[in-house]
Amino acid sequence: MKLDERDRRILTLLQEDCRMSNADLAEAVGMSPSAFWRRVRALEDAGVIARYGAVVVPKAMGLSFEALVQVNLTRHAPEHLTEFIRAVESNPHVVECYATTGQADYHLRVLAPDLEAYNQFLERFLFRLAGVASAQTHVILKTIKRDTPVVP
Repeated sequence: MKLDERDRRILTLLQEDCRMSNADLAEAVGMSPSAFWRRVRALEDAGVIARYGAVVVPKAMGLSFEALVQVNLTRHAPEHLTEFIRAVESNPHVVECYATTGQADYHLRVLAPDLEAYNQFLERFLFRLAGVASAQTHVILKTIKRDTPVVP
């Protein structure tokens, strides 16, 4: 889908506050509410807008330990990859996972209540996966930038 200036404005506004009313959003873009709604539906149908949601502050939920974890696998056998991916997808401590190039095979963003809970995550979960060779933890001391809207 080729985006025009109105589409870009719509996407920016929705990323800033998707709880604004359809009428207020339409007015901000300079469209009628019905035309605005059709444009948003077209962006959804084209896969440009994947979903809507709330941004939650982890510390406010008691998750004060946050780390980026570089994971290396021993072998890239299909069964090890499948097991690793399924396990990571189902683990609530892993909030993001990326297959990457470079020294690590995967990068995980992990949230836990504290260091002890994170250590249990390593011992009871990550290091028990058959294909995991090693993991290097980078504790996040301070968040500088997060959840920045994608500039269309």
